[in-house]
Amino acid sequence: MNAPSLTLGIEEEYQIIDPETRELKSYITEILSGDSMILDEVKPELHQSMVEIGSKVCRAPSDLRNELVRLRGLVMDLAGKSGLAIAAAGTHPFSSWMTQEITPLERYAGVKEDLQDLAQQLLIFGTHIHVGIEDPEFLIDAMNVARYLLPHVLCLSTSSPFWQGRRTGLKSYRSIVFRNFPRTGVPPIMRSAGDYDELLGSLVTTKCVPNGSKIWWDARPHHAYPTLEFRVCDVCTRVEEAVCIAAILQAIVAKIWKLRRDNLTFRVYPTAMIEENKWRAVRFGLDGKLIDFGKQQELPARELISEMLQWFVDDVVDELGSRREVEYAFEIMRNGTSADRQLKVFDETGDFLRVVDRVIAETAEGVRPEITKRFMERA
Repeated sequence: MNAPSLTLGIEEEYQIIDPETRELKSYITEILSGDSMILDEVKPELHQSMVEIGSKVCRAPSDLRNELVRLRGLVMDLAGKSGLAIAAAGTHPFSSWMTQEITPLERYAGVKEDLQDLAQQLLIFGTHIHVGIEDPEFLIDAMNVARYLLPHVLCLSTSSPFWQGRRTGLKSYRSIVFRNFPRTGVPPIMRSAGDYDELLGSLVTTKCVPNGSKIWWDARPHHAYPTLEFRVCDVCTRVEEAVCIAAILQAIVAKIWKLRRDNLTFRVYPTAMIEENKWRAVRFGLDGKLIDFGKQQELPARELISEMLQWFVDDVVDELGSRREVEYAFEIMRNGTSADRQLKVFDETGDFLRVVDRVIAETAEGVRPEITKRFMERA
């Protein structure tokens, strides 16, 4: 079996914001009209108030950072032509899903027809990280093992503490909204690539799904590319946060490969156990406790995330050239996630408008400094 390429790709979903009202603005078709050359990189999504970017294939997290800065800048410039702004957070603090327009494309009309109000309610924004794995059997092995660490990574990415003008008490409300969709959550244990193919074949044959793109697990084999796609995270507000998450996931896969190469492995835990940790990540983020199922003990999330960084992946990050990017996680644990920062602004001001301004400012950090300065002054 050949070693995986461990290439990286990222997709991010952004909010289109009216900078005066700070509400979501249904404007994606207007933003993209006449710009057919960029449609491979900047795409519409289910709601007209969303825009998605997809990176080129990158070899290292440092390359991914350059790509992400380029794409965020491209989207900000496109939105700016229409007097609009871009924000990266898992939910909008107060805009209502009931008033959002569905993008008038056939594939989204089909989603709306199939899922009805669940589709209308899907006003959430995520980060999807692709890690290149060419061997389908190792891809399934990597998915089985990596499942255990999905809650740890989610803790670092939470950015959705508000919903419909309410403080939800959760750090990742996006995860709750998405859980209403079918075929979501922590993936089941798969015995082999054939096991997965059999499941997918049955779903296609019985017209449950047209292809693997409608399996929305927190980690899944991608239906078109030889990648393991991680979908558990809220969209990261800052570029450095997104690059950190990508670097950690790449390192996790690299470590799993190293173990397999040496005829070692990491215990594969039942889905129900991992879902318990995911709930804790959703509810409390970095400030809660996760369960160490090996020790049968709950411990502070920061302690178990640090253990993941210092024990599980530390011996692969130098080879990958990603130590700086991976260790940014310690910065996140010191200063909090986007959800923590949004809550702090709201606690200090009681004003959702200031929260939106802060998210817009942070989304532009390292991309368009003039936007960061303007909206940070408002926040």
